[in-house]
Parts: sequence; C-alpha cells; structure tokens
Amino acid sequence: MASPMRSLLADPDRYVQSFRLFLERSTEHQSMQEFVERQLPDVIASIGNGKSTINVLSVGGGAGEMDLQILSKIRARYPGVTINNDVVEPSAEQISKYKERVAQASDLENIRFTWHKETAYEYESRMNAEKKTKKWDFIHMIQMLYYVKDIPATIRYFHSLLESKAKLLIILVSGKSGWETLWKKYGSSFPLEDLCTYVSSADLPRMLDSAGMKYQLYELPSHMDITSCFIDGDKDGELLLDFLTETLDFAKTAPPELKHQLMEDLRKPGCSETRDGKVFFNNNLSVIVIEP
Repeated sequence: MASPMRSLLADPDRYVQSFRLFLERSTEHQSMQEFVERQLPDVIASIGNGKSTINVLSVGGGAGEMDLQILSKIRARYPGVTINNDVVEPSAEQISKYKERVAQASDLENIRFTWHKETAYEYESRMNAEKKTKKWDFIHMIQMLYYVKDIPATIRYFHSLLESKAKLLIILVSGKSGWETLWKKYGSSFPLEDLCTYVSSADLPRMLDSAGMKYQLYELPSHMDITSCFIDGDKDGELLLDFLTETLDFAKTAPPELKHQLMEDLRKPGCSETRDGKVFFNNNLSVIVIEP
C-alpha cells in the first residue's frame, strides 16, 4: 500500500508557516549574524582592493535579510565604492519581500539592486545562452544547495565566475548537526520530492578537494527548541515536525513505528540535548569560504 506521506513542499503555505516557526524557535539567523559581525570582515578584507565598483552575486537570496547585513559590512569596509548587488531567487514572493526591505532601509546609498526571478540553474543556462561570463567580487549561497540538482557542477560554475581576489561563501547545515543524524537514518523514509537534496558540510570537502579548490571551514553553533514536538496535538510541535522531516502532516500520516522511532531519536544526543526540561535540536551550521 502506498504511504499517505507527502512532501511538505506540496503545500507551499504550510512550508512557509513551518519555516517561519523554525526561524522563531531556532538561533539560525542569530548565529549567521554573529558570523557576519565577527568573521565576515576578514573574509571580505581584499575583495574590493583598488576597485571603484564591487560586484556581489546573491544566489538564493530569499527575502534579503542576510543579504542586507552582508552588504552593510562590504559598505563599511569600502566606503564610497559603488556596489552592484545581483540577486538570483526563484520565488516571486521572496523577491517582493526583499524589495520591501530595500525600500524601508535607510543606509543603502551606493548600492544598486538587480533581481533575477530564476533558479541557480536557470541563471547559468541563461548566461551560457547569452554567451556572458560576468565576473564577481563576492558570491554567496546561503542555505540553498539543498535545492540544486548537481551540487558539484553548480559550485564549479559559480567558482568560475570569481575575480582574482574574490570569495565564494556557502552556508549550509553542519555535518555535525542533528540534521545530518536525521537524514542519514531516515532520509529514505521521507517523501522527498525532486526539489530537495540532503546535503551537509560533511559532503562538501570531498567535492571541493576533487575539484582542487582551496577553502576554509567555519562551524557556527545553533539550536532549535523542539519541546513542543513532544506534546501530543500541539500545533506548533506538528509544524516543526513537518519542517524536520520535510513531510506534510508527519504526525498524522507517518506509519506509527516510524513516528515512534523518530521521536525517540529526536531526544537522543545525536540530534538534541535536554536542558531545564526543554529539548534543543542541534541546528549547527557550517560556512565554507572558497578562494578563486
């Protein structure tokens, strides 16, 4: 009998709801912001040396929250320089939120924005068709490699667009996170669509080494409060479970044995830690900075 389990991506509204709750309950953005504050200035220290214009490419820029923080650091490091910021983002809704954010920000003089409503693959195909190879001083891909069909080819393509002092920055879940534990054990049980790939920082060094790329790896500690997942019938808990398993209504549609096993594993040290009666999922991230 076919499983009634369906991919969470089949219901975009519920996906967005669960993603927002994930951001609310996790330190995801805070840990990225800390990286941008503390370590990004060193990463971008030479990308704009001697230039009057800096070209930045955001691949999968979403609603622009992290993008604007990155741009403010580049602006602070290179005052008075013109920054061309191109954004590749397939979701019209996210682009419209990004534009609202830009319209409300007060400190973006000298930054020019261009949005491309397309996937990374569509961008690459269009550039190849137009025989264009625009070079960039800084390219970043934040939490977007999961939605790419051929990860090594995508990294190679964007790496090929780097100027001589440029950097390619990738952020994704850490190979030491609870996500890695969950995906390794249960990935084949979840109703994954073509849209999504399980990839963590554990998979990247092999790809980068075989392509002969030089890179640095940073670990960002992060956690998510999943206590509500263990309260029967709790609506937020059910939404978070959907997000963790990429499954629509996991609590209601998963076979009982799978649900029981997963809930047990979610409490274990490989996935989470318990403090003061609360369960915190290990949401650690990794940043990979690749040289030209």
